[in-house]
Amino acid sequence: MTEDSTSAPHEPPGSQWYDHEAGPLVRPYAMTGGRTAPGPGGVRFDLIALVSLHIGAPDVDGDTSLGPEHRTLIELCRTETQSVAELAAGADLPVGVVRVLLGDLLELGHVTVSRPVPPAQLPDERILREVIAGLRAL
Repeated sequence: MTEDSTSAPHEPPGSQWYDHEAGPLVRPYAMTGGRTAPGPGGVRFDLIALVSLHIGAPDVDGDTSLGPEHRTLIELCRTETQSVAELAAGADLPVGVVRVLLGDLLELGHVTVSRPVPPAQLPDERILREVIAGLRAL
């Protein structure tokens, strides 16, 4: 009988995947299938991008392509629109993993993403002050 070289002699085989304080250990690359970029479209999710459940999203109950982490993100989006950072915190997953999983959900039509407005497209502060002054003059 051979012993697994990765576990201690007094631990049963497979116990290297369990931490007594943290619980089961799953590496991020296992959750994403080894991918580090979200989908073939290469969509970039900013931390403040807002994610919401798509109105006409397909039913997830029978979808075997979705893992438990995908389902967790869908459940978090079901209650309210959340940022990528909030989803990562709520799902207790690294942001990089959440970005890859959101890419999957976006391609499957489960979520929609509202990207933040680039700073170059925001109105100038001077213009905003003039608008405020004009409104006060009314």
